[in-house]
Formats: sequence, C-alpha cells, structure tokens
Amino acid sequence: MTSRLVVAAFVSLDGVMQAPGGPSEDDDNGFPYGGWLAPHVDEGFGEIMGGVFANATGMLLGHRSYDILAAHWPDVPDEEGAWINDMNKYVTTRTPMTAAWRNTEVLVGEAAETVAELKKRTDGEIVTQGSSRLIHSLQQAGLVDEYRLLVFPVVLGEGKRIFAEGTAAAGLKLTGTRTTGSGVVYVTYETTGEPVIGSVA
Repeated sequence: MTSRLVVAAFVSLDGVMQAPGGPSEDDDNGFPYGGWLAPHVDEGFGEIMGGVFANATGMLLGHRSYDILAAHWPDVPDEEGAWINDMNKYVTTRTPMTAAWRNTEVLVGEAAETVAELKKRTDGEIVTQGSSRLIHSLQQAGLVDEYRLLVFPVVLGEGKRIFAEGTAAAGLKLTGTRTTGSGVVYVTYETTGEPVIGSVA
C-alpha cells in the first residue's frame, strides 16, 4: 500500500506559482500580479483540469492553501463542479487546527514526515494544489513522484516559485504535453531520481 504523490501547479514561464487566481489570493511581499491565470482560461484549460484530478483519491494542501479553498468550495453546489467537497483532503500544519471542511484530515508535524507516513498508509494518487512551501518540503524529502504543470504565457519576475533556490536536484522523464488555444502548455513529468550528467564534448 503506497500512494503516488503528484505535484499539480499553475506556473508562469519563469516558474512563479503565487496567486494565480486573483489579487487577494496571496499578496505576500507585496506581490502585484495576483490573477495572472484568468486571461488564459478557455475550454482547453477546463479539459486539462478535469484530467489533472481524474484519478486522484486525495488532495494535499498546506495550511494557507487549505484556508483559501475552504473559504469558497464548501458552499458551491455539486452541479457547479464542487466534486472537491467529496474528495479526501489532507492539510499539513505544524500546529493543531480544526478542519470544518468535510472529508479533511489534519496532519500535524513536519510535512516531510507526516506526508511520508500518509503515502505508506494510503493507496491511489494524492495531488497537491497550490502550497508552494509544502511543495518545497516534499521536494527536499524526495517524496514527489510526478509533476503536472500548466505553464502560462506570462513572465512575472517575482513571487513564490515552484522550484525555489536550493531545491533538491532531481531527474525527470517527460510523459505528456498539450497546448491550449490561449497558449498554456501542459506538461507532465515523472521523477527518476538523481539527474544524469555527462559531456557533449
């Protein structure tokens, strides 16, 4: 029994994943570009998003991302796509918290340890959403099995990045690509361990 851990993220061409959905989503450090995703949402984007979570058995969130999603989705009717309410959700936190959103389990402690244990005791596919700090912890611990990245045609120059300075090195294998009409490129990679190096000389 072991789950696969998938990092799913919206990223700019320069790797920023902060506040894609709106100006008030995450304005840490005065981030001025909240909502950079919106101009590129089209039918192709919707189709891709359905596939990202098609086989997911759970969603993994950091505390802040949980608060953002839990403030919106519990009141959304099922017919408007609120399948997320029925999905198993796991929120990582260093301090105890109460999670009112149904089907949510709180993982208290260091994410590298609690998520490693979660993978061992569950089956299926656990997908992250948002949660840049959590993703960095998972990367450092070698817990990421796959990346599903929607890369948007915009350069932001600042903000929280999916691969921050000091990210653990990792080899990747491309497993799929797709492009939407608005220029979003969807790429999927499996992790393959340490990077393979060589020389072209």
